This record gives sequence, structure tokens and C-alpha cells, in this order.
Amino acid sequence: MIQPVAERTPAGTSYLATGQGQPVVLIHGVGLNKEMWGGQIVGLASDYRVIAYDMLGHGQSPRPASGTGLPGYAAQLAELLEHLQVPQATIIGFSMGGLVARAFALHYPQRLAALVVLNSVFNRSAEQRAGVIARTAQAAEHGPDANAEAALARWFSREYQAANPAQIAAIRQILASNDPQGYLTTYELFATQDMYRADDLASIQVPTLIATGEWDLGSTPDMTVQLAQRIPGAQSVVLAEQRHMMPVESPRLVNQMLLDFLGHARTLSDSAKGIVA
Repeated sequence: MIQPVAERTPAGTSYLATGQGQPVVLIHGVGLNKEMWGGQIVGLASDYRVIAYDMLGHGQSPRPASGTGLPGYAAQLAELLEHLQVPQATIIGFSMGGLVARAFALHYPQRLAALVVLNSVFNRSAEQRAGVIARTAQAAEHGPDANAEAALARWFSREYQAANPAQIAAIRQILASNDPQGYLTTYELFATQDMYRADDLASIQVPTLIATGEWDLGSTPDMTVQLAQRIPGAQSVVLAEQRHMMPVESPRLVNQMLLDFLGHARTLSDSAKGIVA
């Protein structure tokens, strides 16, 4: 596969696009960028048109304006799809990207073909909320990499960290190089918007997959089940022995789950349109 070259939309969003077929958009987590999806781009691009982009305040995309909320992050994705002339896409959001994917599903339902939320948050407990608010305060005081060591310990297994020191160092560098204000604006949303329009989630009427890892301490299996219960017909999956960064640590496992879901979603779509295989 030819390595895609980053391009920009008129509004400045940096993105990669490769492959042919039904469009699939990948949204990274807070502090990361579109490069986290390398394993998924390789695994999905033979069957789908795969689009990965940098969220506002991350990578090569512009900083969000002061006070930007989740609707602004959803609007960024809508502008990207408009630029690419994509009328509908499957949206796959990881962690903070899962919140953006949910917001997009609520604000732009006509642009949504299917929805995948990976390792994301919903209905935090008081203890979980206090912990993420404390990390937000640390980031505000000390910068984007204030919690890097603790984050990496939550995100990856010890074995993976030991076997892939160069990759772990690169991710640590990505965290440290974030624009402080862009990172903080995004992290504050990540910390506070887990219940964003929760009562409206029942309006989502597309095939939906909610998944996390068995050992994801911040985006727990219980959160996954609760979120799936809010969306009609949503499937919930908990991958055994996986931590938060399972798309990076176990790309083949995650890709197989995604390909199974995407195939199922395509079958449902074709049935709805009266298409016989």
C-alpha cells in the first residue's frame, strides 16, 4: 500500500485518505493525532476508503477557538466530509474521538452510515470524574505531558511497553509536543462531556458498535455496556486482556472486530435498500 500524504481542507484540517470503497473515518484520542491509526489504515484500506484526520488542537490541524464545545468538533468532521464530497460515512472514534463521533451522530445524522465508539467514556462515577478533573488541572498547570507516564501505564501493557520502547518514546513525544491551549480545551471536554446529550442517544438509528478492552481502566467494560444500552440495536464488545490503546497494541485483533462489524453494517444497509447479494 502506498503511504498516503497528508492534505488539508479549506478550514485547515489535516487528513490522510487512502483506499477505495465505502468511506470510514477514524478519529483519534486526546493528545494523539491521526498517526495512531497506522494499523487500521493498513488493515482496512483494501476494502474501504479510509480517512484519518487531526482533531482541532492536535497534529497539524488548527487550534479550537476559545469556548469550542463538542458541536464545534463535530462541525470540523462535517467540513472534512464536505471537502471530500462524502455524503455518508462510517465514523470510528477512539476515546475522546468517541465523544466527537457521538456528537457527530446527533448533529449530523444524515451524514452517518454507521457508528463505532472504541475505548471511550460514558457515565463516569464520582471517583472517576474526580480523577480526570485532577488530571485536567495538572495539564493546565504543567502542560500536555504532565500525566504522560501515568497515561502510558494505563494505555499499554507492561509487556508491550518493554517490547516497543521506540514507539512508546514517540507517543510520549507526541504528547509533549501538543499545543498547550488546544490540548487543554480538548481535555476539558474529554473530562466533562461523557454524558453529552445522553438522553438523545436513542435517536441514533444506524448500525452501532461500542467496544473496549477488559483491562481499560478509564473506558471500562461497564461504560461500554451502559452506552450500548442507550442506542437502539447497538452491539457491545469487550476484548479480553486488552488495555486502552488496543488499536495500537493489538491492531489485527481490533481490525478483525471492525471488519466483522463493517461487513454486518453493509449487509444491513444493502437489505434496507433492497439490494440482493
